[in-house]
Amino acid sequence: MNRTVLFLSLAGGLALTALVLGLPQMGAGTPKEPHTVSVLTPPPPPQPPPPPVAPSTTGGSLTLTSRLSHPYIPAGASELFATFDVTGAQVPGAKRSPVNLALVIDRSGSMSGYKLAQAKQAARHLIGLLNDEDRLAIVHYGSDVKSLPAMQATAGNRERMFQYVDGIWDEGGTNIGAGLSTGRYQLSTAQQSFGVNRLILMSDGQPTEGLTADADLTGLAREMRASGITLSAIGVGTDFNEDLMQGFAEYGAGAYGFLEDAAQLSTLFQKDLQQAGTTVARAVTMTFTLPAGTSLGEVLGYRASQTGNEVQVALPDFSAGQLERVVVRLNVSGDAVGRTVPVVDLKLAYSDLIRDAAALNTASLSAVVTDRREEVAARQDRDATVYAARARSAVNMQKAAEALSEGRKDEAKLYLQQNQALFRETSAVAGAAAVATDQAEQQAALDEYDSAEGEDARRSLVKKSKVKALKSFGKLGSTY
Repeated sequence: MNRTVLFLSLAGGLALTALVLGLPQMGAGTPKEPHTVSVLTPPPPPQPPPPPVAPSTTGGSLTLTSRLSHPYIPAGASELFATFDVTGAQVPGAKRSPVNLALVIDRSGSMSGYKLAQAKQAARHLIGLLNDEDRLAIVHYGSDVKSLPAMQATAGNRERMFQYVDGIWDEGGTNIGAGLSTGRYQLSTAQQSFGVNRLILMSDGQPTEGLTADADLTGLAREMRASGITLSAIGVGTDFNEDLMQGFAEYGAGAYGFLEDAAQLSTLFQKDLQQAGTTVARAVTMTFTLPAGTSLGEVLGYRASQTGNEVQVALPDFSAGQLERVVVRLNVSGDAVGRTVPVVDLKLAYSDLIRDAAALNTASLSAVVTDRREEVAARQDRDATVYAARARSAVNMQKAAEALSEGRKDEAKLYLQQNQALFRETSAVAGAAAVATDQAEQQAALDEYDSAEGEDARRSLVKKSKVKALKSFGKLGSTY
């Protein structure tokens, strides 16, 4: 890679230095002269700040908390970060609700031996966790697809399921699309009788037969979500397409997990069952309304669509206690000193499964324009600054993973070094303890990148890095 391009990339990655040190990044223009105050004339008292943390004003099965990195901004153009935490309600004493499940297992030739044996053991474990009120279909695919039709998980039927799993053998290619379509059909036969309908996909390889294009396959996930079916995707080993599997979970409103060792499949199947059985909200959508003077920089780590001054982001289904965080970079213009300017309005719409009704949470964030730059720094929200730094580090982590996957190890390490610098600067605002774990993780990643040798080691590290990036973006409950 051209050395000049690398240095420019590094400079761009460190552009947040001004922000994490307490000053929003300024827009282009003529620098202002430093503000001076007469010794005999005290400065005017500051305007009361808008609350840096804005809890949701509307009740429901989700709680919304909003933060703005800089409640005070200088006059002119500034770059700010808004963070939105969405948390599923806890339901004390509530037992898991009945679920309509389809377990879709890859049994292609690459699953031969240990991986398929562990997948079958995990399937048995899942069956053993089901109650009589639950329903399960078992689908396995290679070049073709075979299935045990969905049935209630009574004691007698669970025994049939165990026997069916024992009879699964590896063969053929990888027809993921056919496996998904069959699982969806099995769920649809009793979908109206269940509040939660969930498909769990497990694969260790790339699609080789049937639908093979990512867009066509993720289109199936979008169709499932639109029809009320949630899709979770678990990748095993180092040879599967992690971007495709992540796309399944994102478009399907479910969870994504990466396992290098198939022996951990039982844990993930159990976790996904628990999430499905404690779902409190589905069809969750964030809508940002940008007032005059605010424009969208980016929604970090999430797919967003913008129409006019409205930006929409689809979130996963939420289980009890599940937390997801969305970090948004915004460009804001403040004109008159002392004036409070609106930054962003948010609506969180969803189907509340506890109340069995549509629900809406709202939040608004604003900032005060000041000519006292020390006040900008003093009022900075430390938590929002840390969350923004993590989301920005996730962008670099993704870039590092892509560079490593293409054999550009030195470039990959450069992105991680940018993250080290970013968290050092963030510690100056939030304190060393706030980012100590982040700094340790970046150093550990740098050490791993430095020592990664061989194709399998690189593939594993790429997948681990992308999982780390998802969590740093804020996909905390939907990433296993």
